Formats: sequence, structure tokens, C-alpha cells
Amino acid sequence: MEKLFWSIALPGFGQLLNGKYIKGILLIALEFMINVQANFNEAILYSFQGDIQTAIAQTNYGWLMFYPCLYFFAMWDAFKDADEGRSRFAFLPFVFSAYFVTVGLIYSKTLTLFGMLFGPVWLPILFVIPGVLIGFIVKKIMLYVT
Repeated sequence: MEKLFWSIALPGFGQLLNGKYIKGILLIALEFMINVQANFNEAILYSFQGDIQTAIAQTNYGWLMFYPCLYFFAMWDAFKDADEGRSRFAFLPFVFSAYFVTVGLIYSKTLTLFGMLFGPVWLPILFVIPGVLIGFIVKKIMLYVT
């Protein structure tokens, strides 16, 4: 689990801990490139300050759309390489999370929940929850069926 948590901190760290240096450095470089091009740090800063409209205006959605797949792939890959994710269909919660976070990002400019606009940081984070839950349910179904 340690490698998974390091990948949550920064994509590529888990790979470095697993001894996959080239893959780790590549994932870190991709994370930095996407982060900078998407203006994601500014979006995070404004989101934490509660200025969601400015966070939306600062975000380059064309670049940020790459982030969820890179992020969840790095987490799954570190988990798998640490021999913790070798069970059948262990990837499904990660795949569904990446999908749901991407959908949350797509609708983050306009979708309100409980009358609040959450923006490009908080809404995708909220969409992790159904992604993980559905991923685990589909995994259980697949294990039962096969």
C-alpha cells in the first residue's frame, strides 16, 4: 500500500519505489507537463480559496483532461508492481475512477450539487467515490461470473 499512497502524492513516486526508474521519471515528467499546461496548480489554489469562477477561468481543460487517466494509471501500476494488485480484475476500480473523474471534469464548469458549483478540482474529486464503488461492484460481478 505504501507505493500506492506515494503514487497518490505524485504520479511516478510509486514506480521509483518499485525500482521502475524510467517509468517513474516518465510519469513524473508527464505529470509536470500536464500540470503546467493545464494551469492546475492555479486552479487548486483558487479552489482552496473558494474562488471557483477564477479556478474555472484559469484551467486549460484541453490539457487537464489527460490528468485523471495518467493519475489513476500511475496508482494502479504502482499497486500492481508492488504485488498487491495481481488479483484478477484489480484494475477495475482504478479504471472506473479515471472515467468518473474525467466525466466530473467535463461537467465541472456547469454542474452544481446542492446549489454549489464545485469547479475543476472539487467536482472531479467527488466523482472518485462513485467510480471506486462501481469499479468494486463490477470487479465482484466479474469474479463471480468467471
